[in-house]
Formats: sequence, C-alpha cells, structure tokens
Amino acid sequence: MNEPSLYERIGGRETLAQLLKHFYSDIRQHQVVGPIFNEKIHDWPSHLETIGSFWARLTGGPSNYAGGMPMKHLPLGLNATHFQAWLQLWEFNCRTYLKSSEAQEMINLANEIGRRLKAILGVAEFKLNDFKF
Repeated sequence: MNEPSLYERIGGRETLAQLLKHFYSDIRQHQVVGPIFNEKIHDWPSHLETIGSFWARLTGGPSNYAGGMPMKHLPLGLNATHFQAWLQLWEFNCRTYLKSSEAQEMINLANEIGRRLKAILGVAEFKLNDFKF
C-alpha cells in the first residue's frame, strides 16, 4: 500500500489554499518583505493560484505549475534578511494551520527551497563570528 502524500495528509488543495491565504496576508503586512511583494504582485488571486500549484506539485498533489520559480526571483535583490523573514512567517503559519508532523515537513521543504534559491541567487549568509574584531 502506498502511504498518502504530504498533499493528501495536509488536506489537499483546500487546506493548502487556506495556509497560503493566511501566509501571504502576513507577508503583505511585513515591514521587510511586504514592500517587495506589494510592488511586484498586482493580481493576488492569480499569484495565490500559481503558488498553490507550486506547493501542490511539491507535496505530491495534482498541479499544472509550469516552473521557473528561481528566475522570477533574480531581479528582486533579495538578501539573507528577506529569506529569514519569509521562512519565519512560513513556519509560524504552518505551525498554526497544520498538524505538527505535516507542519514540520512543510517547514523542511521551505528551508530546502530557501537554501537552493539562495545558492542560485548568490545570497550569502553572514554570522557574527564570520567577522574579526
């Protein structure tokens, strides 16, 4: 027997849509990442549909997502602070709207996406101990 996909375990497209609605509501209001999203996205229903298809595909559900996500982020001038804010809001929303184990899986996926995207975009992460005083 096949185990249910993460998509099925989180409740399918309906739960995914609710998670994304709440998450992007928080994103739009955030002082660091909100201005970037609000400047670039003019059709939020369409964006949520596209992102929903992206996450459906990523979690093993039906999707018509066409790809190209990394390239869409190239001109945005993202830095480590942007990624940290996005991931913190994602974690908060996953833990709020999903069961614990599924929330952790979604958080892990987002962290891996963030890691890969930062590598593609050349975003460096600096830690205090990287600098000599």
